[in-house]
Amino acid sequence: MLNLSIVLEDSARNTPDGTAIVFGDMRLPYSMIDTVANQVANLLVSRGIGEGDKVALACPNLPYFPFVYFGILKAGATVVPLNVLLQSREITYHLDDSDAKALFCFEGSPELPLGRRGREGFEAAEGCEHFFVLPATPLATESEHGESFWAALDGMSPTFETVQTAPDDTAVILYTSGTTGRPKGAELTHQNMLMNALVSDRMFPSDEGKDTYLAVLPLFHSFGQTTVMNTGFLRGATVVLMPRFDPAEALEIMVKEKVTFFAGVPTMYWAMLTKIHADGVAKPDTLRVAVAGGASSPVEVLKDFEQTFGIGILEGYGLSETSPVASFNQLGRPTKPGTVGTPIWGVEMKLIDSDWKTVEGEGPGEIAIRGHNIMKGYYGRPEASAEVMRDGWFRTGDIATRDADGYYSIIDRAKDMIIRGGFNVYPREVEEVMMTHEGVSLAAVVGVPHGSHGEEVKAYVIRTPGSELTEDELIAWCKQMMAAYKYPRIIEFRDTLPMTATGKILKRELR
Repeated sequence: MLNLSIVLEDSARNTPDGTAIVFGDMRLPYSMIDTVANQVANLLVSRGIGEGDKVALACPNLPYFPFVYFGILKAGATVVPLNVLLQSREITYHLDDSDAKALFCFEGSPELPLGRRGREGFEAAEGCEHFFVLPATPLATESEHGESFWAALDGMSPTFETVQTAPDDTAVILYTSGTTGRPKGAELTHQNMLMNALVSDRMFPSDEGKDTYLAVLPLFHSFGQTTVMNTGFLRGATVVLMPRFDPAEALEIMVKEKVTFFAGVPTMYWAMLTKIHADGVAKPDTLRVAVAGGASSPVEVLKDFEQTFGIGILEGYGLSETSPVASFNQLGRPTKPGTVGTPIWGVEMKLIDSDWKTVEGEGPGEIAIRGHNIMKGYYGRPEASAEVMRDGWFRTGDIATRDADGYYSIIDRAKDMIIRGGFNVYPREVEEVMMTHEGVSLAAVVGVPHGSHGEEVKAYVIRTPGSELTEDELIAWCKQMMAAYKYPRIIEFRDTLPMTATGKILKRELR
């Protein structure tokens, strides 16, 4: 028997008074996180939700996230974390696709009207029966969007006997588009997620109970969820929550809270260094481990960080489908800047060609991964799962080389994926939405280099004959139809697009 909620329960038993979560002036002990999670589990059971049911959670990095996440797991149900930038029609799609029975949704703010979007998305999802609002005002028992979390928990018992799930029961469904079209849910088991947290914990030495993690990577993403929240809770660390990244604020929190562990995407490191150099902002002297993933870090940033902070950034690699960590530049081995290191304990990697044949030597080839971190498959999509999984191996779609010491370097992201500010943007999904506009005949979306976001989303568009559509009109329309990180900020109208003989758009000529 195995349940991922053990990472919280064990620390709540061993250090009940230890600070689990810091959020602004709030400091919440492990015992409280565990108690509220028990109440959430009791709430779900009282509404007829239990083993094997799916429960969606749309929430930024707030104390609500661990309350609900671990409550769902304790009840034996599966957590479906949703990106908080999704529009209502996208929320409906995720609820329908995952067969979610309930949605816990943060109320949001004027800038991020998540409560309204969540409610609209919920109303349109046929099988989803329960909607709980996580109010923006602490402990508020009413919300215009529906039943308040705190009102629902009223009278729920603070104790709960955690459901004994099997190691390969699904703990989490993480949505990813891979390289094609609509998002698919990667089913990750209790064992996948727990092993990934255990191995991450083992890779980075602990400071016996004095570890402080800064959680600015979204917890609804696998990177923040596994390497920050789950690993932090596993070792009884303090996790400082930051809902939105701001470089000056992040540095200030690091100094104030004596942060020892930071995980981020390369653009976050770049922004913090820029702030230190430009404004002379104080830098923390407590940082012991800095890890990066999500995209390759520019070597200049790696060098600058090491000179400024006195420690190197350890780069790693993984995907939602691999829970996520697959390889890392590990302490105790030489770090090679610009590489994603070597496979983590219990995981194998190799290079393959398009026919799954092994590529010897340094490659290049497509990375394939096998081990305890590989998902069960894509939820409800046996064909899509069969395309990427064979004999325990998962093919990533990422092209890499490998040096004589077994260190891997990513040379090309999966097909044409764009990484904007650490978020994956899948061109085909954007193109398909754009082409529903009556003024758009054809769209090709590519990533173009951008100073602070890494890449910006650009669309080349052929208008329908007679259309007078302007760039500004189309951008405004896209903004209404898509999450904020997805819609194209740059649009270029063309009469033709470069194509192959078979009619495939040659994106490499557009970049």
